[in-house]
Amino acid sequence: MAMEAVNLKKKQCKIVVAVDESAESMYALSWCLSNLISQATINTLVLLYVKPPPPVHSSLDVAGYIFSGDMIRALEAYGNDLVNSVMGRAEDICGKFSSNIKVDRIVGSGDARDVICNIVDKIKADTLVMGSHGYGFFK
Repeated sequence: MAMEAVNLKKKQCKIVVAVDESAESMYALSWCLSNLISQATINTLVLLYVKPPPPVHSSLDVAGYIFSGDMIRALEAYGNDLVNSVMGRAEDICGKFSSNIKVDRIVGSGDARDVICNIVDKIKADTLVMGSHGYGFFK
């Protein structure tokens, strides 16, 4: 009687964690890593940061201020620094947990509700984890 090799292919699990500057999002990430990551699965953790849409200004806004190209570039640079800071903090947290995790970064721009829903749908995530910010269930 021949022995058959059993294919023990691990299930793939894709988890999106919405991160931002808040302590709540970093707590949600830590909770996710402690409670949802399994050694029995191949885990992909997607850190998702959503930047607010860039402000649209004419050369003269309603308050009468003129926005120069330098000011707009400075705001964009600040936004990029913020993204890198948040992602760096999140990756530091990931580094304290299992090495059985592949970490991807996605940065979106727009209304957070729409972007988060679209990304989760687009990448076919198994789970979405978000901090509550104390808003409660309905918010």
